[in-house]
Amino acid sequence: MRLVPTSLFGRLVLVLLGGLLLAQLATAYINLAERGQLLYRAGGMRLAQQIADIVKLLDALPAAERRKIASVFNAPPLVVSLDRPPLREEGTGADSDFPRSMFSRVLRYALGDDAKIVVVHATGGREVAGAPERPGPPWGMMPHRMAGAGPPGASFLVQVALRDGALVTFASEVSPQESAVPWRVALTLVILLATVVLLSLIAVRWVTGPLSALARAAEELGENLDHPPMAETGPAEVRRAAKAFNTMQQRLARYLSDRTRILTAMSHDLKTPITRMRLRAEALEDESLRGKFVHDLEEMQAMVTQTLEFMRDTSAAEPVQRVDLMALIESLRTDYADMGKNFDVHGACAEPLPARPLALRRCLANLLDNAIRYGERATIEIEPGPRQLVLRVLDEGPGMAAEELERAFEPFFRGEASRSRETGGSGLGLGIARNIARAHGGDLTLQNRAGRGLVATLTLPRAGG
Repeated sequence: MRLVPTSLFGRLVLVLLGGLLLAQLATAYINLAERGQLLYRAGGMRLAQQIADIVKLLDALPAAERRKIASVFNAPPLVVSLDRPPLREEGTGADSDFPRSMFSRVLRYALGDDAKIVVVHATGGREVAGAPERPGPPWGMMPHRMAGAGPPGASFLVQVALRDGALVTFASEVSPQESAVPWRVALTLVILLATVVLLSLIAVRWVTGPLSALARAAEELGENLDHPPMAETGPAEVRRAAKAFNTMQQRLARYLSDRTRILTAMSHDLKTPITRMRLRAEALEDESLRGKFVHDLEEMQAMVTQTLEFMRDTSAAEPVQRVDLMALIESLRTDYADMGKNFDVHGACAEPLPARPLALRRCLANLLDNAIRYGERATIEIEPGPRQLVLRVLDEGPGMAAEELERAFEPFFRGEASRSRETGGSGLGLGIARNIARAHGGDLTLQNRAGRGLVATLTLPRAGG
């Protein structure tokens, strides 16, 4: 199973989404942790201010009325007591217990530096030294907190001495509902992540889209050099790439056109001296010598004609039609039978094939000529598929060396010593056949058969042309 996408679009999306997801998770963790700490501190400061206000009120009242007021404020989570014995403050320093020290500083700021205050921070349900055991007040109760919402142990015992020496004791804890995370925070993070992901996908598609268009244009250029040029639109880099591609296409077309004109002129100019040499050869009295001259001149004429056909793609000018492949092959079989040559056909193609009929006929004729000339006997195998047609031409010849299979498509290449001029041909047939196959959007390859001979595999698309 492949985890990394093969396309540039997929890889960029994977990197961006992975980075965004990690960044959002880290941001959410930091924000929630910091939020919990801030809420915890805010709750503690609010509790300290509430205690300071009650102390100021009790300090202003006579001793007889304090119990009535204390009973009014004695409601969970805050418990007020006027009967508790003195507390012993724990810890070795002000910073040994940060919540307790913060709580003490707030109280002293509200009551004054000369106030006598003892603050005990109770944790984990631990009973504070000197606390009486009685039901009701949550002396050591831990608050209900979210994970990471604040430091553990938010329960406090606070004892303050009034001006007349009386001691008032408070037991309370930071309200647990203050630590709850509102759903709006999570929704905000989800909306932010979804927005960034959507914009990232649009940006990646915007970047990779021109690359896909350039790849398609390059593929179409290989099939048709006269394909319409790319649109020079978009960002500056994309316009530069499209302009360079169009310039390359124009130069290739101009180069091939110039080369074709030169070869056409050469072919035309060669016809005159070849014709004169043929007439002079006919005047020779020696019949054997005359036959040799005529044979050489005919071979020269064939070479000139085939070379010209190889250099210029005449099949591209022929319109694409719906071709009955079986009828075309039967026509070839009849022509070859008239010349005393035969080949077998295995398989069939029922549906018409979009192709250039004259070019396709020439392609098959070249493959059959090679198979019969060098392989003694030819066989055509037809294998239709949903997207392409596979046509194989098999022979029973000696085959070729593996390193020569691709070179056989080069102009004037002759694979072995036995394939000489005596057997006919100019070494251009396979090259012309491959040019025609590729002009149709297909291809032509050669392979050695398992036993003896070669197989030429022609693939043609079932749609387009």
